[in-house]
Amino acid sequence: MEVIKYALMSEKALGMVDRENKITFIVDMNAKKEEIRKEVEKLTGARVVKINVIIDRKSRKKAVVKFDKSVNAQDIAAKVGLI
Repeated sequence: MEVIKYALMSEKALGMVDRENKITFIVDMNAKKEEIRKEVEKLTGARVVKINVIIDRKSRKKAVVKFDKSVNAQDIAAKVGLI
């Protein structure tokens, strides 16, 4: 099972990168928060503080991942190809 499918590149999601140090990922519907945390930390090499999971109107599961303040989400977004 592939936990993380891709990073979301909407206007709202990119705004959260700047303002709130968060990145939004589209994840597998069966993925649990702990699995998402492990995959994101492995992918980015940064500590995850909090994860909020949302099922949107398009039946996609979004994981809004907040990173530690010592890490800049813009650097991570560039690393995963979001920016």
